[in-house]
This record gives sequence, C-alpha cells and structure tokens, in this order.
Amino acid sequence: MADAKTEKQKVKEITDKLEEGLKELFESEKYKSYLSTMSKFHNYSFNNTLLIAMQKPEATLVAGYQAWQKNFNCHVNKGERGIRILAPAPYKIKEERDKLDPVTGEVMLDKDGTPQTEEVEIKIPAFRAVSVFDVSQTDGEPLPELEAKELLSTVEGYEDFINAITYVAPAPIGFEDIPGASKGYFNIGENRIAVQEGMSESQTLKTMVHETAHSMLHNKEVNKEDILAPAKDRNTKEVEAESIAFTVCNHFGIDTSDYSFGYIAGWSNGKDMKELKSSLDTIRRTASELITGIEEQLREIQRDREIMQDMSINGQEKESLLLIQNSDLSEYSLVNVWGMDGVELVEALLAMNDNDRLSVAAYLESKGAWTTEIANQDTKEFGEHRLDVRYNTDTNEVIDIKAEMELDERAKEPIGADDVILKITHAGSFEVERITNKTPEEVRGIMAALTKLEDKSTQNIHDCLKSYGADLDCQHFFRQLF
Repeated sequence: MADAKTEKQKVKEITDKLEEGLKELFESEKYKSYLSTMSKFHNYSFNNTLLIAMQKPEATLVAGYQAWQKNFNCHVNKGERGIRILAPAPYKIKEERDKLDPVTGEVMLDKDGTPQTEEVEIKIPAFRAVSVFDVSQTDGEPLPELEAKELLSTVEGYEDFINAITYVAPAPIGFEDIPGASKGYFNIGENRIAVQEGMSESQTLKTMVHETAHSMLHNKEVNKEDILAPAKDRNTKEVEAESIAFTVCNHFGIDTSDYSFGYIAGWSNGKDMKELKSSLDTIRRTASELITGIEEQLREIQRDREIMQDMSINGQEKESLLLIQNSDLSEYSLVNVWGMDGVELVEALLAMNDNDRLSVAAYLESKGAWTTEIANQDTKEFGEHRLDVRYNTDTNEVIDIKAEMELDERAKEPIGADDVILKITHAGSFEVERITNKTPEEVRGIMAALTKLEDKSTQNIHDCLKSYGADLDCQHFFRQLF
C-alpha cells in the first residue's frame, strides 16, 4: 500500500500544480507560451499541455525514456530532468450487481422472488505520474519530420493553405472589401465567412482561421445544437477564436508576432476555475480539429501535385474533358480526365462492363487516369468548356467529339456526283452519312446487313458500314445539345 500511496501523492502534487498554474496562466506572456505549447502538442489533453508549458515551454516533441530508444533510436542524455505529466492508469475491480434481463433490462428474480446477482468486472479511471523528455534532451538519429516548416515561404505554399482552410471550414469563405477596420466576420444568419481582401498573407490566413473558429463554435446558439449550454459573451467568443487562430497559425510556422494578448487578463478576471478550464478545453479541441483537418488537406494537395509531376515526367501530360450524361441532360457530370487523350478515353469507355458503368470516374482512375469533376446538373455556373468525349448513360453511346468535329468539317465539303447520301434516324435524333466510295446499289446491299443488327446504336451502325469498306463522313443532329 505504501507504493500506491506514494503514487497517489505524486498525482496530487501534479494536480495541485495544475490549479496553481491555471490561476497564473492568464498573464499575457504565460498564456502566449501555453498556446505555443498547445500548437505543438495539440493531441495532448489540456492538463498535460499546461504541465508541459509550465515545466518546459520550449519543448517541441516529448516521449518516454524507453519510447525514445525503441521508436526513434535515440537516448536521453545523462542528467536530464524529466517533464512530469499524467498518464491514464485505469484498474479493474469485481463487484456484485443485480442481474438484468438482457431483453427487458429488468432485474431477474430467482424462484423465491429474490433478486439474482452476478459478479461483474468494472474499470475504474485513474492516473499516474510519468516522466517524458523533450527531443532537445536526447541524442541519436535525426528526426527529419522535425525540420522547420516552410509552408508559407513561397506563394505556392500560401495558396495551398488557403485551399486547405477553405475546404475544412464549415462555412464558405469569400474575400471582399469590408467597410471600417474589420478584417473579417462570420455572418451567422447567412452562414458565410468574409475576409478583407488585399491584406498580407499572414494576416489573411490568421483572419481565415479566426473566423473559421467562430463558424465552428459560435453558430451553435442559432442552430440550437446545445440549448442547455449558457450563452457566451462577445469577449469570450473573441478570446476563444483568437486563441485558436494563434495556436493553429503557430503550428504551421506562420508569423503571428504582432498578436496581442493584453486583453486576456481582463477577460479572465472574475471567472471561476471551471469556466476558465472549459474555454481552454474548447480552444484545445477546436485547434486540434483544425490542425488535423488542414494537415490532411495539405497532404492531399501535395499528393495531387506529385501525381501530376509523375504524369509529366512519364510523358503522360494528357488531358481530356468528358461529359457523362443521360439522354435529356437532366443528369450530367463534366469531368476533367488527366493521363488520357481523347482516343484513349474513347477506347477505355468502350471497354466498360456493367459494373464499370456504376462509377465511370472510378473506372477511369483504375485505368491510370486522374479525374476531377468540374460541374454537374446542380452547378449554378461553371463557364464554357470544349468537350473531347461524350458518354450517354442511357444508351452507353460513346462519342469522340474531336473526331466528330473533323467529320463535320469533311461533311461541309461539296457533295460529289458519285457520293451516296444515307440518312439514319434514331430516337430523338438523326444522322446523315455521305459514302464516297460505294455505288447506290452497293449501299443498298449494305443496308440489308444493317437491318439485321440486333443493337442498332450509332457505333454498331458505323462498325457495320466500315466492315463493308464504306468510306464515310457523318454529321449528327441532336434535339438537345450540350
């Protein structure tokens, strides 16, 4: 029992230190130090983040003594003092409880009407004090992932971050000229974020994260997601949003040296420990969610860039525009296809089976292409695009638009005295064929073969004509054109 008591005393010493640290935290510089630590350890609990900030605010990566050896091939330098944090140490006990019917949930009785009991194992939450060490306290193999972040050193990096935060934000972000001194705002009623245009890169990104934090946290009062939670005053909302912005930006190495925390002390004055800790936990959880989401999007952007570079290096700098549509264009998807030219795209589409047609884009990617949807029937405005290939989901017809345009040009040539003109009517459209190397009698013989086709699609008709050696031009006329 002596060891258990000693462990209990260790935990109490740490929790006492936490209470003391929380009271002192809201001095401007200490709070800034805490948020800087949070930006590096966003997956840690509030308590452990605060403990690390109090003991070693300059820490960048911490792990246990054994973990440094096993996971990083490093060793803790002799004489280094550990950073004391709290680690979960739950234990199990057995307890007699009333036995419940698994169906009704009611207490089960024996034949005498006495409640039945059973022994169950339950987990009791507990913590123990452990020591961790910062990477600066170790020696061994270098950690390449700890290289300084250069995300915003170029315009390209800046644009990547803009795209990532725009994707992660729960409300659409737009840039505009905002009257007055405001750098941005979150419009709760319209559920949109506005950012002042023309600002510096760091100010723009910081404002985007700040307003995104508002959209994640402070629209709940309107949406009534948590009607029991007390309404937060304006000052508290601003402190939370600005603290999140500082934490996220600091994590990505964005210059936020002009940040001011002078108002923090005034905000914390008069608030109890529970209230302060609640806001700090909100800041930690929201900053962690944003950091994780932005990092995931940045990795996705980088993967896309590497794929495009690989395509370029391997001579696959090909691009086609595909329209996947039903017959009346009530449903369509305009897709950019990287890695295939028009001819290759047509060949791939013609080779599809019924399972492949369930997701044309996924099928094309399985063939080595890279697809991006540009527009669909729900898009309000997407501009003008010159198609390469059209695929009809109702008829499975594949049309090579480029080839059709070439045929169109040929079709505009004057009709020769010996040319044979053939009109073929389809449901909702017709086509006119000009055959330049057959006599009318020969074409009539070919038409007999056409009538015997089971599937009289345009493709099958063309294949049949060509199989008889017909040299033809064709012009398609559709009632509905894209």
